Amino acid sequence: MEHNISLILGDGIGPEVISSVVEIIEATNLNINWEIVKAGESSITTYGTPLPDYVLNSIKKNKVALKGPITTPIGKGFRSVNVGLRQGLNLFANIRPIKSYPGVDGLHKNVDFIIVRENTEDLYAGIEHMIGEDAAESIKIITRKASERICRYAFELAKKEGRKKVTLAHKANIMKLSDGLFLECGRKISEEYKDIEFEDIIIDAMCMKLVQSPSDYDIIVAPNLYGDILSDLSAGFIGGLGLAPGANIGEGIAVFEPVHGSAPDIAGKNIANPTSAILSGIMMLKHIGELEAAIRIEKALAFTLENKDSKTIDLGGNLGTKEFTEEIIKHLEVL
Repeated sequence: MEHNISLILGDGIGPEVISSVVEIIEATNLNINWEIVKAGESSITTYGTPLPDYVLNSIKKNKVALKGPITTPIGKGFRSVNVGLRQGLNLFANIRPIKSYPGVDGLHKNVDFIIVRENTEDLYAGIEHMIGEDAAESIKIITRKASERICRYAFELAKKEGRKKVTLAHKANIMKLSDGLFLECGRKISEEYKDIEFEDIIIDAMCMKLVQSPSDYDIIVAPNLYGDILSDLSAGFIGGLGLAPGANIGEGIAVFEPVHGSAPDIAGKNIANPTSAILSGIMMLKHIGELEAAIRIEKALAFTLENKDSKTIDLGGNLGTKEFTEEIIKHLEVL
């Protein structure tokens, strides 16, 4: 089967890590037509915007995209392209598996849970304004529709993955209306899934409990901001953002991306770790039904990471991005 997939190389180290994924996937001999589109800083000169309409149109047509990290200016400049994509394509669910691999030093072993983050509203809706010169106000949006949708997605994912528990993170003790509504929706949806355990935990306590015992969790569902923070916190358990993949899922459309930033300071130096992007590519292959190829790549990656002599520099090894990619392909050929 031929697959048409939109490919966004991204900024900084994006082209390097995404090229690594493409090379590895092509080594499985899958029939994929990569439609390369530009977004981010690289497209501003040509199109006058970091997110041209043709990018959204390409993804809407192909239904699947693989995306590299895109630079988001801090405190000024253009709005996040990531947020723009998620809102423009209604990619309501951000999925971030947190899984440890043998051979990679981390704070915890045998970590394996999934964070399901609402992706379209909360404080990330970007509704904010100045009040005079000395105060700024940001409006937090939580709706019943979006909350029920993401909670149902979390329970359906638990069923699909054979998970036993869904944990909802919130701050309803303080934000009684907004987070209270999210919690109410989670409790309502949980009634439809009696065979799956449900619990809710206040977000600050959730952070503490995760650090103490991440193996206690299967699926964690949270509003946008909390889910973002929990994702980065959890990546620290398994060796860092370089080992954490991500997916943005909507109705019939999915965009897969590494969760780390564009790291412009190391761009072009052949030292970027492509693991997060590779794992995102594996998620993409599973999504399009290419399960056999996905399993082969994951086995080759795990075997490479387990070998102390075949790690990237950030993991204590001495391999560059290209050499690490070549090592995975070498193992892929014999698995």
